[in-house]
Amino acid sequence: MEGKTNEELFLEYKETGDQRIKQELVLRYIYIVKNIAVQMKGVYASFAQMDDIINESVIVLMNSIEKFAPNMNVKFETYISKRLRGLIIDMARKQDWIPRNVRKNARMIDDATNELFNRLGRFPTDEEMAEYLGVSLEKYQSKLLSKTNLYNLISLDAVFDGQGGQAGVQNIADDGDTPEQLLENKEMEEILKQGIGTLRPNEQMVLSLHYRKELNMKEIASVMNLSESRISQIHTNALRKLRIYMQANLK
Repeated sequence: MEGKTNEELFLEYKETGDQRIKQELVLRYIYIVKNIAVQMKGVYASFAQMDDIINESVIVLMNSIEKFAPNMNVKFETYISKRLRGLIIDMARKQDWIPRNVRKNARMIDDATNELFNRLGRFPTDEEMAEYLGVSLEKYQSKLLSKTNLYNLISLDAVFDGQGGQAGVQNIADDGDTPEQLLENKEMEEILKQGIGTLRPNEQMVLSLHYRKELNMKEIASVMNLSESRISQIHTNALRKLRIYMQANLK
């Protein structure tokens, strides 16, 4: 098996079912499991240990090797990355652990966003949100907004799931041309594209780097020359705005 490409091993495994080849493929792709476990630690840190996530993810990796067909016109790296992110988001949704005060703050921010959007005809800036809520910009970003990240992530995923999407926040920046598409119909795909188009350039950049380039918040901070906490705030804002946009337009 040494010297063969991953693609060649997949073809050979599909032909022979040799478990030694499967084990070799698991070893070659285990790095993706570890990378995503690190990238999404903020999603599961409150209810699971990284070792538990990795163990669950290895099972998904093994099952995905069985299901993946080399003629699917998509790289296995992309295919498994989406499935692993979906696993973690599903686990978070099932926990339903989000504290009441976080939900309350999220609803308050949503109400303020909707009110200002109606006034301004666009999504408000952080400065405008802080002024409307009567708090400092620092408090709005670090005390209110940053704590609603998981709420927005899970809520947006629920919007897609409820509309027949393939549980797909992990595919949020996908180009929609793979067999495992986020959207099952062109209308939803177009609404998602329009929603992303309403975001500020830095928000679009963070989503692209995180979901398409698979960079974690620390890596994105380095690329964009911002603090990691600021990147997290931008990510939270982007998810919240997309959720509000999708909820308003998927009726």
